[in-house]
Parts: sequence; structure tokens; C-alpha cells
Amino acid sequence: QVQLVESGGGLVQAGGSLRLACTASGSTFSNYRMGWFRQAPGKEREFVAAISRSGGIRYSADSVKGRFTISRDNAKNTVYLQMNSLKPEDTAVYYCAADRKTDSRPVRVNGRDYDYWGQGTQVTVSS
Repeated sequence: QVQLVESGGGLVQAGGSLRLACTASGSTFSNYRMGWFRQAPGKEREFVAAISRSGGIRYSADSVKGRFTISRDNAKNTVYLQMNSLKPEDTAVYYCAADRKTDSRPVRVNGRDYDYWGQGTQVTVSS
């Protein structure tokens, strides 16, 4: 079992940047595919980005492509989400998630495929 703790959220003006971090404990981090999701008030949770166990394969949603970058440091048990050119519509609670399944798919984009979730960190982008 793995425990996930997000950090790095906050209030930023449109056009600004933030870097979220999600640190894992309790299990071998490199065994997990990782993902970032977000949920805005009154909206369903949506996929943001995912990364393979080694970090060699990354995938992001069209809405953030070219602005957000997911990465991971397995030596530090941490996955990151670098967010640039932030827009007010990026305002949401951001969650990291871990998938422990051992199949060969490099990444997962459906939240229901993830086994563990962090508590979330608020990102607010002002216009």
C-alpha cells in the first residue's frame, strides 16, 4: 500500500506558474504508474496527465498539452506537475494517484484504474 501527499498548490495570477509535487511512502514507488487529476467546483474529476513507471512515457490531456508537464523522480519517490501559462479555468483541486497493476500499459488515463489517491491540493488562478 502507498500513501500519497500532494504539495505546491496556491493562488497565482493568470499566466503564472506552479509546480505541484506528490510524495509517496509505504511501498516501492517505481512499481506504480502515476497520474494527476483535477476537480473544479460543480464539475466531475478530470484527467490531467500520467506517467509510466520509469518516467519514459508521458501523456497529458489536450486542455493542458504544451502548458503542463508531468515528471517523476523515483529516487525521491515523487511525481511532479509543472504548470505554466496558467488560466482561470485551471482552478481546481489537484490530486495525484497511483496505479499498482502489473499489466503492460505504460500509462492510465481513467481515474477508476487508479488504486490510491492523495488528499488533494488547491490551485486557484486569478484573472
